[in-house]
Amino acid sequence: MKNKIIDKLAVFLLKDGFTVKTLTRTCFDLLARRDYKILLIKVLEDANAMSKEYTDAMNLVSSYIGAVPIIIAEKAGNKLEDNVLYTRFDLYTFNFNTFVNSIKNKFPFVRRTQAGFTISIAGNKLKRKREEKGYSLNYLSKKVGVTSRMIDKYEKGNSEITISKAMKIYNIFGPNVFNEINIFSGKNKIQSNYKSDLSKKYIDLGFEASDTNKTPFDIIAKKENELILTGIGDKTRRDFSSLSKLLDADNLVIFKKKKPKDIPAVTKEEFLEFEKANELIKFLKEF
Repeated sequence: MKNKIIDKLAVFLLKDGFTVKTLTRTCFDLLARRDYKILLIKVLEDANAMSKEYTDAMNLVSSYIGAVPIIIAEKAGNKLEDNVLYTRFDLYTFNFNTFVNSIKNKFPFVRRTQAGFTISIAGNKLKRKREEKGYSLNYLSKKVGVTSRMIDKYEKGNSEITISKAMKIYNIFGPNVFNEINIFSGKNKIQSNYKSDLSKKYIDLGFEASDTNKTPFDIIAKKENELILTGIGDKTRRDFSSLSKLLDADNLVIFKKKKPKDIPAVTKEEFLEFEKANELIKFLKEF
């Protein structure tokens, strides 16, 4: 089931103009890019199988590459409904149909929370629609089943309401009085999270840097527009270089015994000898 979803997703994205990279045994299954929009996608049959370790790793990588991390799944215990936004450890989660609609700028406005299904009312739009139809606060309150004071509160802000009340408002005014949820908005702030002396060296050189887990690389580092993906060891993943190319990143291998071919590589000792960020960047650019 998971592989079928990945294949269907990849075909859809390719047809929509994205460049797509599929991966295995990592915290994400697809990396898709179209111009400046980058998506980091984990595909699951059941979103409840996604661990916090994986969501943290996706959030970390996404912050460095400017991507939106998302989970696409068929269910989360129960079946995921179309055009409803769920979350798993604060990561946006939804089914394939909701994703397709969002790519087409038809974003969901229903959210699944611990309180159940909720919808956010756009207060100014509600007030404008009510006045256009000539409805009083009292008239609308009776139709919705709340007090006129509550309708006034709705119109003065962006209130979260239950699905039952939202459906009554929907039947009167349609969907345009609700706030859509742009699943592609917002970016995580980059934070350094070093655990090794190698990632610490990046930080000493003036980079933001973090050791990574369940990714095709071991360290990700960024300084202004310079992004470096670093692999450690004598065996590098086959998709390491192509991933770097898709992200406009440089790659570096810090090898132990066997120097890889056709890729910038240094020993640990050589890497630790760099004194300035520009020296490292020049080395990578000249390779």
